[in-house]
Amino acid sequence: MAQDALVTGASTGIGRAAVKVLTGRGWRAFAGVRKPADADSLRQEFGDKVVPLLFDVTDAAAVRAAAGDIRAALGGRTLKGLVNNAGMAIGGPLALQPLDEIRRVFEVNLFGAITVSQAMIPLLGADRTLTGAPGRIVNITSLGGRIAAPFLGDYAMSKHALEAFTDGLRRELMIYGIDVIAIGPGAVATPIWDKADEVDDAPYANSDYAEPLKKFKRQFYEHGRKGLPPEEIGTAIYLALTTPKPEARYAIDRNKFMNWTLPTLLPKRIVDNEFAKRFGLTRRT
Repeated sequence: MAQDALVTGASTGIGRAAVKVLTGRGWRAFAGVRKPADADSLRQEFGDKVVPLLFDVTDAAAVRAAAGDIRAALGGRTLKGLVNNAGMAIGGPLALQPLDEIRRVFEVNLFGAITVSQAMIPLLGADRTLTGAPGRIVNITSLGGRIAAPFLGDYAMSKHALEAFTDGLRRELMIYGIDVIAIGPGAVATPIWDKADEVDDAPYANSDYAEPLKKFKRQFYEHGRKGLPPEEIGTAIYLALTTPKPEARYAIDRNKFMNWTLPTLLPKRIVDNEFAKRFGLTRRT
């Protein structure tokens, strides 16, 4: 019998790649999307290997309804995987960015993952009336979950919090045998970079951050579009769900040493200075 996993944010990018990899290896994927057109697209590509579910991760009632649909489809068995992938970023200088924007990012990236996890934990094995081995939760964080770049503070803060949620939840769910794993990718070539161009920087055009923000966007987005193919992250998700003894956290990047290993080992002030030189964040006189 096929294994089953729920993937949120499955319309494009990492989420859709996870669906592709999982279904290609014999799994059935419940795919969380917000738009009927995305559900139709998934059905056309993956047929009956995918079960699209329409819900927004910030809508607790819709998430609970999706959990009910999944329970019915499982027929008394446990869910083997939950992939909390849905996410977003807006960005901007934290000294000026509207609080409503920052809250919106947290609602999706952090509270969305909490909402979905709480709804699915019974299906993953906390409900002992279900048959089958306990499942696993994979939270898609980011290199930004440990390294906060300027002008992406909203995203980095939410991913730092998601990392803490991952660790705390993993330690609590040991009583059920449910594992919780973080995958922190670097740049991945997904449509998020096209959406980034749509972000309006006009509110900061007359601020001291105008030029550094332009430099940041030019360099960072160019780097992002040359990132890893999302299928590589999809493969990492599959391995995190299936390997007998998974690591608690995986960092995945095309240049892992420069973008992850070195910045996490160096003193923070050295990393600060590198960001300052790169984006022109030197003190104004």
